[in-house]
This record gives sequence, structure tokens and C-alpha cells, in this order.
Amino acid sequence: MTTAALAPQTLTKRVSPGVAARNIATLAWRNLVQIKHNPMELLDLSIQPIMFVLLFAYVFGPAMEGSVERYLPIVIPGIIAQNALFAGMTTGFGLNTDITKGVFDRFRSLPISRIAPLVGRIIADTTKQAWSMAILLTVGFLIGFRLGTNVLALLTAFALLLAFAVMFSWTSVYIAMKVSEPEKVQIFGFTTIFPLSFMSTAFIRSTEGIPGPLAWVMDNSPVTHLVEAMRGLLVGGPVMNHALWALAWGALITAIFAPLSLRAFRSRA
Repeated sequence: MTTAALAPQTLTKRVSPGVAARNIATLAWRNLVQIKHNPMELLDLSIQPIMFVLLFAYVFGPAMEGSVERYLPIVIPGIIAQNALFAGMTTGFGLNTDITKGVFDRFRSLPISRIAPLVGRIIADTTKQAWSMAILLTVGFLIGFRLGTNVLALLTAFALLLAFAVMFSWTSVYIAMKVSEPEKVQIFGFTTIFPLSFMSTAFIRSTEGIPGPLAWVMDNSPVTHLVEAMRGLLVGGPVMNHALWALAWGALITAIFAPLSLRAFRSRA
């Protein structure tokens, strides 16, 4: 019997949950190890957050709040949330790159869990997002940002951010499965995340003075709820209501885009 005849049987063979977990861990590690061969990826995750923090703090801080120090408690949580959304787009970019370069075709010929390449990519990119958040906080501390709560609240902020980022990343996964080039994933990211970020309270104290309909949209934005929960956890203030709304938005996004992504993934397989 030829290799070509064996391939479909290998592809349809089910693997045990333990084997699937090992497959996912292996492919997640593979995506992390790639940084060693492509250090520019780590630079993107490090330099862009630093640039955003310094630009917003020193350019907009004096104009918005009168000083950099007074603006940092507002802008640091906002930039962390915005950066998590942009980092989520790298999941789709990486997936589409693997698809267009034929990497997924090679995975399909292996006796591994069919979902492992997808879940492994998401887990690896979530780890990268944790690194990016750590970079943002470190730069913030160096230029004057101070934690107004405690270490437990800081760890909770990490958990909330990563949970929302994983749920939001299903949008980029779906786009990655539907477009033909990685650059189109980036275009989707810029045209979606910039409006979501700026139509929120990520960079302002409140929506006071903004016209009514726009203020309503901003107050009920998923990004606003995420940012306000992050501010409460890092600086102090209301947390629970905003965190629940952020997670509810994330669950809704997952409920819509995860099934669509998995259906598109299976159709490619």
C-alpha cells in the first residue's frame, strides 16, 4: 500500500486526550523556540510597547493631565489592554503564515491531534503576551508609574488580561483561516483594533464632555470594561463589574468566532 493511500487513514485516526495534550505542548514549544531563529519577533513584542508608553506618556501626558506622573495611572492600563489586542493579531498572522507556507500540510500528514497546531499557536502567543505586559509594566515603573494595590491584584490583572486576549484572539484565528495572505490579517487588525482602542477610555479618564451617542458606545465598549478593570486592579477603583462585563464580552466573541474558526480549520484539513 502506498504512502498516499495511508495518509487519509493517518489523518482520520483519533488520538487520546493525553497524546493530544502532548501534541499541543510540543507545538506550543515549537512556536516559542522560533523566537531564537527570528529575534525580530521578540523585538516587536518589546519595542512597540516601549514606544507606545513613552510617546503617550511624554507627548499626551502634559496636555491631558498636566504632567506625566498624573497621566501614567490612566494610560498604562490602557496601553496594556491595547497591546494585548494587537498581540492577539499575531496569532492569526502566525497561523496564516504556517498555512500559506505549507507547514499545516506537513502537520496534517503526521499522526497527531488535528487541533494541536491551532491550540499550540494560541498558547504560545498567550505566553508572548505575558512577556509584553511585563515589559510595559517595567517601563511604566521606570518612568514613574506606581502600583496602587498589591501583588495579588497585579497577578489577577495578568490573569484577566490573558483570559480576554485568548478569547479575543479567536477573531484573528477566523480571519487567518479565511484570507490568503498574512498581510490581510494585519490589515484587519489595524482597521479593527485602532477604532476599538480609541473609542474607549483607554487613553482618557472618562467620557465626560463627549457627545451622548458616542459616549454611550465608549462606556459600553469591551475595551473600556477591560481597561477600567485593569485600572482598578493596578491603581485602585471598581473592578468586579467591569471584569465581569469584559469576560462576558470575551465569552460572546468566543461563542461566535471559535465555532466559525474550527469549522474553517476542519474544512482546510
